[in-house]
Amino acid sequence: MKNPTIPNKLRCIQPQAGFLAILLCFFSFQTFAQIKDNEELQKMADDDQSERMVAKIDWAVLNKKDSLRRSRVTRLYAEDKVKTAKDYLNAGIVFQHGNDTVASAMAVKSFDKAIKLDSTLNRWWYAAAVDRDLMRRGKPQLYGTQFIKNKAADGKWVRYKIDTTKVTDEERKYYRVETLKEQEEKERTMNLKTISSYYANHNSAGKTVGHIRQEFKKGKSSDYNINEEAVNNFAYELLNRNKDEEALQVFKLNTELYPKAFNTFDSYGEALMKTGQKKKGLKAYKKSLELNPANDNAREILKNNS
Repeated sequence: MKNPTIPNKLRCIQPQAGFLAILLCFFSFQTFAQIKDNEELQKMADDDQSERMVAKIDWAVLNKKDSLRRSRVTRLYAEDKVKTAKDYLNAGIVFQHGNDTVASAMAVKSFDKAIKLDSTLNRWWYAAAVDRDLMRRGKPQLYGTQFIKNKAADGKWVRYKIDTTKVTDEERKYYRVETLKEQEEKERTMNLKTISSYYANHNSAGKTVGHIRQEFKKGKSSDYNINEEAVNNFAYELLNRNKDEEALQVFKLNTELYPKAFNTFDSYGEALMKTGQKKKGLKAYKKSLELNPANDNAREILKNNS
């Protein structure tokens, strides 16, 4: 039986036309196959990041690995195997850890191409690469992503010199960089003591929670970095060390200190779910989604556990 939805004039394809159609389909498939993200590049970028997240880094070993990765990415560029937006992003991640202006310039080029192909990617990478490249050339940075330790100021962190006339705060926001005012606050917090150091000296989550509360009351006079992100990161440190109950104390505290921050409830929900407290965990995720309806992670978890 003939398919009544296909017009008669399309049923009678000449052999030559049919062959051409097959060729077009073949080449279309080939083109589609070629635009897949390069898995090797993805792995190199993942390795670059994960190897920097360990407690103690052997820089001699890591520098050698970085060098080998940069050489390989340079080769992939030469072989025209860097194709997609994600490929260029991953190439930039590898190049950014080079120690010369050739590598830093390639990082800028790669990130620039990545966000031109896909503006939804993390644009911060580009701004940071531009600033790092300028810093290596002895020039002022533009966005304000680079901070260095000042030997003349007791080794404190300071923002590397910046030309504030070339980029506006609106542009900084577009590239997901802090405003100039926020950078000043960032410099202050970078020089505060860490919660981890207090915990290491007292080895007590209870005492640490009490100390965080006291420091929170001091506001900007605090000697410790107890902002939302810092408290959250400390809680994850405990969680990753399988100190679940102590981590829960800190996650819960963070929701109390920052009750309007959706991420504090998202993280608390994750910790509760991990420790088998599903009902409380879903409640925390629900609160997170209420605070931020765009939180896809919370929405997905609630959907899968409905």
